[in-house]
Amino acid sequence: MLSLLARRNRMFAGPDKGRRGPLAGTDLVLWGIPLAMVFVAGILIASTQREADYADWYQHWITAAVGMVIALLLARVPLERLRSLQWVFYGAMVASLIAVQLIGVSALGAQSWISIGGFHVQPSEFAKVAAILLLAGVLAKFPVERPVDLIRPTAMIALPWLLVFLQPDLGTSLVFAAILLTMLFWSGMPGSWVLLLLSPLISAIVAGVWPWGLIAWIPLTGWLAWSSLPWKRMALVVVLAIEAVFAVATPWLWSNVLLPHQRARLTIFLDPSQDPLGSGYHLLQSTVGIGSGQIVGTGLLQGSLTKLRFIPEQHTDFIFSALGEETGFLGSALVVIGFAVLMGRLLQIASRASSDYEALTVVGLGAMLMFQVVVNINMTIGLGPITGIPLPFLSYGRSAMLVNFIALGLVASVARRGVKVRRRQWG
Repeated sequence: MLSLLARRNRMFAGPDKGRRGPLAGTDLVLWGIPLAMVFVAGILIASTQREADYADWYQHWITAAVGMVIALLLARVPLERLRSLQWVFYGAMVASLIAVQLIGVSALGAQSWISIGGFHVQPSEFAKVAAILLLAGVLAKFPVERPVDLIRPTAMIALPWLLVFLQPDLGTSLVFAAILLTMLFWSGMPGSWVLLLLSPLISAIVAGVWPWGLIAWIPLTGWLAWSSLPWKRMALVVVLAIEAVFAVATPWLWSNVLLPHQRARLTIFLDPSQDPLGSGYHLLQSTVGIGSGQIVGTGLLQGSLTKLRFIPEQHTDFIFSALGEETGFLGSALVVIGFAVLMGRLLQIASRASSDYEALTVVGLGAMLMFQVVVNINMTIGLGPITGIPLPFLSYGRSAMLVNFIALGLVASVARRGVKVRRRQWG
């Protein structure tokens, strides 16, 4: 009788042996979509810098080329070989984040960089990959089958999350949370548990936006706890107590702890016109730029708002606004579709992986990339708060670009090993 893994590999085997031609064996989706985005992004970044006293747009392509070399090298290394080094990577990551607190360089209100040889390196970007590798190893060995099993993976992610949050870098700290929840769910944790983990945040939001909604929401969390957790009475009491604490504490913290500019940054996307020359300026100019592109855009290097630099930080966090203005709805939609196709390919590779460790790593890397895509695009078009999360492969940033290509290399390694396993079993 065929094993479960063998049956799954046979299902996904496909016509691997019949491929011919110069691109045989090349994953056009995994490599082609990111490289196309990098190419277009270089032009968009050049457009944002036409009237600036500096022109470093070409460094976007140079960094991508270096990242591509690293990715191709990683693609040839079996991911299981890195498993023995996961604690080394994690230790180096924690040490680098502590170093940021001690000798870090501050910029844009956050102390997130270390200066090495004249280059500013952002350890929090590389920390995401190190955390994913360790979480994959932990969850592959200790799957979450009981609530107590959540302690180990949560503790692993809590330390880097805290160090990043203290920089302060709210955006990157949110990425860590998204990675953890996605990997927990893929490892087999029930979806109701994921919702319960998110429920304190939801209670806090509901308490601040629509307090009457708590009348329905808190009993719903109690029902989820009762129906899905062991020790039902204790689980019910604990969950309801946590929800009540967050529901009561959030309004008080909002009024007495957060400063006015911090509150404005979290809520300005709801009505940026209330402070058009202050905290709402970014968002207003971004939405105007995207809207001015209409269907086909003004053309690359032809955007008026982009040329005149109306949008601050447009080459980094707000690059999607330049894309919307110069390529219009069609270009923006094509990029969104490209990310969706890329995510579909990552899920396909994860489902065909030869081990749980490899599958979890791919899922974690996919969560890292796609969470940033969703948050960045939403904040650029006014559907979410401005968090400072870059758009993968499009936003300018050396550390982020290298990490994106490292992720591609690790995924390619899993895909390459999966193909070899299928060929051995069915060739």
